[in-house]
Amino acid sequence: MYEREVKERIKKINDTFKVLVVIGPREVGKTTLLESVMPENMTKISLKDEILRREAKENPKIFLDSYPAPLFIDEVQYAPELFQYIKMKVDKDKTRGQYWLSGSQLFDLMKNVTESLADRAGIVKMNSFTYSEIMRNTKKEAFNPDNLKQRKYIDVNEIFERIFNGGMPELYDIENMDRNDFYYSYIDKYIEKDIKKIGNVEAFKKFMKAVAIRTGTNLNYSDIANDVGVSVNTIKDWFSILVSIGLVYLLEPYSSNKIKRLTHMPKIIFMDLGLACYLANWESARALQLSNLSDNFFESYVISELIKSYENKGIHLEISHFRNKETEEIDLIIFKNNTLYPLVIKKTANPRKDMIKSFKHLEKTNMKIGNGGIICLYDKLMKIDEKNYIIPISSVIN
Repeated sequence: MYEREVKERIKKINDTFKVLVVIGPREVGKTTLLESVMPENMTKISLKDEILRREAKENPKIFLDSYPAPLFIDEVQYAPELFQYIKMKVDKDKTRGQYWLSGSQLFDLMKNVTESLADRAGIVKMNSFTYSEIMRNTKKEAFNPDNLKQRKYIDVNEIFERIFNGGMPELYDIENMDRNDFYYSYIDKYIEKDIKKIGNVEAFKKFMKAVAIRTGTNLNYSDIANDVGVSVNTIKDWFSILVSIGLVYLLEPYSSNKIKRLTHMPKIIFMDLGLACYLANWESARALQLSNLSDNFFESYVISELIKSYENKGIHLEISHFRNKETEEIDLIIFKNNTLYPLVIKKTANPRKDMIKSFKHLEKTNMKIGNGGIICLYDKLMKIDEKNYIIPISSVIN
């Protein structure tokens, strides 16, 4: 079994909150990890079981009386009726770690947690494996532009193998698991269990493919609607589904009233690039690497790795991207400590100083500008100028 970076957070939250909530897409290892660390006196039940699910929905009070704390309820989103009664239970008892709740429908689950368990629940977001988890380096520090470090070089072929294969735990835990079989089944599971209300299943699958091909690009609802053959409003609704179940992250545009002519569209980031590669019909890592979409997939991979790494450590990451009407771009802006850290992400081993010329636009904000640079395939961490660096991808993900 692969170690998970988020394990220590789960233990800490169990010791400090009455309720632990673990959310994330299907098949990212939520249940496996929780089973491996749950206390010996804790009971685990899954609402995948139709009989248990019906009992929980129809008689939530009797259900919780029948299964006293400490209790781990898997797929809890299937019985939202439980939340109010869990609140009543934990309000009578100061014990920490009474209930563990996990689920894959992020929006529905978080809505119930916010409404019923505010201040009572600690929340952990899980994703598919990061690069460092695959390499069994779970003690890795989160990327910090103020403390850049040289790491072991990762060549372009390995990076694209990681992009192509993705980070779903089952692909690594089960020997000889066929990648295509896994992703084919994975998509069917989502549509069967989490996306039942969409109606037009074939159009939704076409939509998922259209989104995968556009990872790393600015969201254009009309463009996707034309490709799929449905209305713009339908595409907006379907995007909210992909975001709510954790498959896609929308990187919001940087906003400032001091900079004119900025784009207002978010950027599409697939959170597991292996799934995106499967949906986009890439047959090999090499084919993707040599394609005209390789830059977008490389950029998405770096951003998704950063998001996953920070979420594993429970660090809120405020990030955005910059693009003006003249198509000048900053691929990623990290905002922390009232400071902007600008980064461009390039699939190149030959970075040039002119790649950071768009950073000048941030000076108009009158905000403090921190260290920035070019995240790329160069093998050495080195300065470009006083505040900007050439940053090997290994210094970000390893």
